[in-house]
Amino acid sequence: MTQFSDQATKASALRSGKTHKDENFPVASWIIHPRHRGLILAYYNFVRTADDIADHAELDDGTKLRLLDELDNDLIGTGGGQPEALALREAFAARGMSPRHARDVITAFRMDVIKRRYNDWNELIHYCSYSAMPVGRFMLDVHGESPGTWAASDALCAALQIINHLQDCAKDYRKLDRVYIPADAMAETGATIDMIAQPRSSEALLTCLHRLADRCETLLLDSEALAPLVVDSRLACEIGIIQAYAHRILGYLKQRDPLCERVHLTKLELTGIGLGALATGIWRRATTATSPSKPATGA
Repeated sequence: MTQFSDQATKASALRSGKTHKDENFPVASWIIHPRHRGLILAYYNFVRTADDIADHAELDDGTKLRLLDELDNDLIGTGGGQPEALALREAFAARGMSPRHARDVITAFRMDVIKRRYNDWNELIHYCSYSAMPVGRFMLDVHGESPGTWAASDALCAALQIINHLQDCAKDYRKLDRVYIPADAMAETGATIDMIAQPRSSEALLTCLHRLADRCETLLLDSEALAPLVVDSRLACEIGIIQAYAHRILGYLKQRDPLCERVHLTKLELTGIGLGALATGIWRRATTATSPSKPATGA
């Protein structure tokens, strides 16, 4: 790995070029109220910058950890050099919000640098508790939602994270030497790590991936309670769209081979599924709006 100079390792210079428009699931879409989008995008830029550092092909592990520490320090006010961290710090201060959910994600990226294998499902979920669950909790906090929504949100975010792991398992292994597929899950079917680098999955690996998709679907079903609990109508609709996307992708992952077949949604699918889920969400909110147990929606 290359040891970059201090001048070359400004976080902004290490960005991959990926933006919120390139993600599998919506980020600060037009559905979210405009007053929240600035903070959400500041959070996204901070997290994307940290992710790009952790995944950078030419940085050694020590440099990655140092840069992640700098982002963390700048976020909490003990540093002052990384603009993505400073922008998020200011945005949090303007809302009187804690940086906790951003700092938790930094912990996940530190884990990415030093931990490349997972023994079992519980270890993977522990990783998700830093890499994914804080993102959902952040979104809920931005909208002033109750912490009582966190459990269902955690299930959804873990599902989304593991979906990404299954979709990108070959790329993660070939480019980053990371395997998020739990070792015990592979052992159960006779799969081995080297199979992930092949042009197509062996029967053993494919069985393993399909079983993990089934477990992921259980998480997604556990998240179905989330949207009805959310007060903000716009956020509830966005959650419904994300869940609809996730269900379709899981359908592909349960039937296809991610090593050689498409398991991502096309733009046409994103549009069609999204509009259908939005219409369903609006109808559900409208038909339950007069329920005495339903709090007033925040638009």
